Amino acid sequence: MSLFRKYRSQYGRSFLIAVVFLMFEALADLLQPAILAIIIDKGVLAGDMRTVYWCGSLMLLVTALGAVSALIRNLLSSRVSQRFGAELRADLYEKMQTLPTDELDRLDRASLITRLTNDVTQIQNFVNGLMRIFVKAPLLGIGAVIMAVRLNPPMSIILIAIVPIVAFLIAMNLRIGFPRFARVQEALDRMNGYTRDFLSGIRVVKAFNRYEDEAVKFEHSNESYRQASEQALRGMAIFNPLIALTVNIGIVMILWVGGLRIDHGHMQAGQVVAFINYMQQILFSLMTISMVFNTFVRAKTSAGRITEVLAKPSRPTGAILPASGEHSAQAGKPCIQFDHVTFSYEGAAGEPVLHDLTFTIERGETVGIIGSTGSGKSTLVHLIPRFYDPTNGSVFVHGNDTKQVDPASLRSRMAIVPQQTVLFTGTIKDNIRWGNEAATPEQIEEAASVAAAHDFIAASPLGYDTIVGQGGVNFSGGQKQRLSIARALVRQPDILILDDCTSALDVVIEAKIKAALKKGAGKVTCLLIAQRMSSVMDADRIIVMDDGRIAGIGKHEELLLNCKVYQEIYRSQWGKENDQHAAAAQC
Repeated sequence: MSLFRKYRSQYGRSFLIAVVFLMFEALADLLQPAILAIIIDKGVLAGDMRTVYWCGSLMLLVTALGAVSALIRNLLSSRVSQRFGAELRADLYEKMQTLPTDELDRLDRASLITRLTNDVTQIQNFVNGLMRIFVKAPLLGIGAVIMAVRLNPPMSIILIAIVPIVAFLIAMNLRIGFPRFARVQEALDRMNGYTRDFLSGIRVVKAFNRYEDEAVKFEHSNESYRQASEQALRGMAIFNPLIALTVNIGIVMILWVGGLRIDHGHMQAGQVVAFINYMQQILFSLMTISMVFNTFVRAKTSAGRITEVLAKPSRPTGAILPASGEHSAQAGKPCIQFDHVTFSYEGAAGEPVLHDLTFTIERGETVGIIGSTGSGKSTLVHLIPRFYDPTNGSVFVHGNDTKQVDPASLRSRMAIVPQQTVLFTGTIKDNIRWGNEAATPEQIEEAASVAAAHDFIAASPLGYDTIVGQGGVNFSGGQKQRLSIARALVRQPDILILDDCTSALDVVIEAKIKAALKKGAGKVTCLLIAQRMSSVMDADRIIVMDDGRIAGIGKHEELLLNCKVYQEIYRSQWGKENDQHAAAAQC
């Protein structure tokens, strides 16, 4: 598997050392039946107790050496496999973080979790098995065949007849098992997806009393997983007993033929015992090889799924902008400029979500963006931090084409409050400090005050050390939005993007936040996306979006005069009693 190439130089030496000790262990196992044959034939049957004592001591020494080799091999295999698994998991997690947004959109979240946990564990177990029994099994099997043939060549005909049959059964097991285990992983992805949806929406489920419906969905996914697992394991349940039966038939034939040869004086009893032991070792080897193939099928499936993620292109790179607050704008260039921008989530072949957008935003300007649901407001601002690249046209920030700028450098100049509030488990202080790891307690408190969050934080018994539950479950929607705004403000950005982040706030709190933000006018370029007209009507300019196009740009009064879409929004939100005011403004 190409997946292992990166780790060969790091873990190859320890792996080879473990295999060397495994070979010593296998050699010890192979020598014991031969020594036992000598003890029986030349010691017990001949009445030579000296041979019994000497060979018995030698067998104990060989067993001890094999045990020490097994101990060292176990320590090495556990160390290598655990470190390999941890590093692979870390590399996969880092890769997920660097994937472009459009690639993440194509990957199911539940599938990513399964790949990060179950799939990595499957490969880790396979690597561990390679150093424990997977390499030992063929060594032991081949060695047992050689020792048995050397011990009594005529009896080896039985091995020549048995081994090909077992090899055929193993090949059939591999051919049937691979697609079945692939379906097991897919079914596990679906079950994890249903579980994730249920847990994330548990309050909605309770509110609508939809326990039974969700239980039915989970039961279907659980049943699909069970059926897929049963089909995969059914092959093991059929082929493993067949392999064991074939080898045991060989042992019976050895006892029968060996007994006949002993009667005719062509073979000794100790040789028959040794031959049976070697046959049992071959049985163990073949059974282990069968298990190896089953484990290999699972690991190969998991490796393919992990490679699919690792092979995806990482986020694009580009020039590094100066740190936030340093002068980086090209002379005479606006802060943000859209130049005939068209965008589609499916690329050039998809239906455009944004159509030929052209506008500029100056430094320190507050611009409101308003429009109906699905008009492209959030998609528009997602192009500025380079979550996506335009399908056609260009987006410029401080005169720099975002396609030519490193996304991390670009985003370090910005702060974004997303439409869907996201808080992390930890304290309030930790969540606000997410915006700026170096923020002092005074800066955190100042940001919280501007976001109108300081009062309810101070009212909590633990203040800024109050624990935030998973997803901010112990805070109201408005409180979570204010904490998100504080997290953005503590960053002290050049560009502040507020993506409909005041929808859960009352008008009074929203007015306080906007008034506090105005104190920084001239320093921060602010884009305020909102559904409510009251949130944007006092902005320096307002961009009106309609079906991915710009329906109008201007101040509130200008748009009431000239923009039909804006007039409809005004009428729908402020009521028919204000129609006469709009009509008077038009006159």
